[in-house]
Amino acid sequence: MKKPSENLSSAIAHCEKNFSTYLEDLKELARIPSVSFSGFPESEVRRSAQAVAKLLTARGFEKVEVLEIPGAHPYVYGERLKAPGKPTLLLYAHHDVQPPGREELWKTPPFEPTHLEGPGGERLYGRGTADDKAGVVVHASAVAAFLDSGSELPVNVKIVVEGEEEIGSGYLPEFLKTYRHKLDADIMVLTDTTNFDCGVPALTVALRGLVGLEIEVRALTKSVHSGMWGGPVPDPAMALSKMLASLVDEQGRIAIPEVLAMVRPLGDAEAQEMKKIPFHEPDFRKQVGMVEGSHLLREGPNPNAQIWRFPSLTVNAIQASSRKQAGNIINDTAWAKVTIRTVADMDSERTMELLQSHLRKVAPWGVEVHFEIESSNGPWALDLKAPGVEEALGVAISAMKKGYGTEPLQIGCGGSIPFVKPFADALGGAPALLVGVEDPYTNAHGENESLLISDLKKACLSQIHLFSEIAEKISPKRKS
Repeated sequence: MKKPSENLSSAIAHCEKNFSTYLEDLKELARIPSVSFSGFPESEVRRSAQAVAKLLTARGFEKVEVLEIPGAHPYVYGERLKAPGKPTLLLYAHHDVQPPGREELWKTPPFEPTHLEGPGGERLYGRGTADDKAGVVVHASAVAAFLDSGSELPVNVKIVVEGEEEIGSGYLPEFLKTYRHKLDADIMVLTDTTNFDCGVPALTVALRGLVGLEIEVRALTKSVHSGMWGGPVPDPAMALSKMLASLVDEQGRIAIPEVLAMVRPLGDAEAQEMKKIPFHEPDFRKQVGMVEGSHLLREGPNPNAQIWRFPSLTVNAIQASSRKQAGNIINDTAWAKVTIRTVADMDSERTMELLQSHLRKVAPWGVEVHFEIESSNGPWALDLKAPGVEEALGVAISAMKKGYGTEPLQIGCGGSIPFVKPFADALGGAPALLVGVEDPYTNAHGENESLLISDLKKACLSQIHLFSEIAEKISPKRKS
């Protein structure tokens, strides 16, 4: 029997030699347009789940099955529990993706993964390449690297691959209620976050939450000629524009006092820590694609930290007619989607109530206002004082340093992962390690999503080191 160090060396060598196979695994998954949003074929999300199940089986997971919840897109579950006396990890990723957006803006077909040179080197372009089908591949490749090199996995693993993360995980409570018995674990490892920069890894220790709604403003029972009726007749598009503009101040901050009152003030010590996070404005502007002359809307000492430490409000979409159908009319209705990214100490339900109340209050000219509420999820932060958290974090830092060749930064993420908090709570506060393969140039959710191929390889190597170090340094706290 090989020593643990020999098992690790063999797994690393196998991953290095067979990385092209794992990259092909990613391409196969990314070719499936598994958009979970309403209006897109549900059959493609199901096909994606089946492809994930096939991949997990091929890479060494056992008892792989597609898990169903009525009304929900399918989850995939698998396990390999052959390391008695060692910790059990619950691995997470999601296989659903965002809509492709404006396909004419893509450099490549969104669902045909394509190699192109880009920021950091060779990148793989395509919807879902980074968010989050790469996460599935990182988990699967790490397991395969041990097994296919003649070693057993040094830890026990369970994996859940979700099918509706991109639409807010609305059926997550039902999933937990139905399948909680399968999910006991000592540590959670989630591969759905971002690195600080190309080649610079990060461990995410905080996430923002998300509340959202659709608002429809109506002034007429039908659209009418703007020349015949313009003047005395209220314009719903103008009414909605006035309402939306009232949501933020001149600096882009949320202009609802009761919402801001929920935000914990920034302390001196925290502000000093934020200043340590690297920030270079030209790089920041380039990464996000800001046009020349546009201003940063700064709050706090560091825009990189601002993204996860303070709330933000976004108008995700707005419509009255369409660019193609824009006639000389007063539209009967106008519509928008509005979301708020929440932070620690903010109550999601209360935030939603305040947002609706404000919009009703500022609605001009007696227009009708109707809301459709989207599912929400709360913010999350890693509790460093909780049992086992500091130990798990230290192991993750060590593993990522070995995989990437440089120590990871500990940062927050401005995005949301609905899965994290409910699962951490369900597992009694088990440490959650959040890593990923995205970078500031990935453009997840936008056109031309891409993944730096060298960072995918480093993420796979980091995961192999993580399995080995957890087996060596952490004792199990629960039964597998």
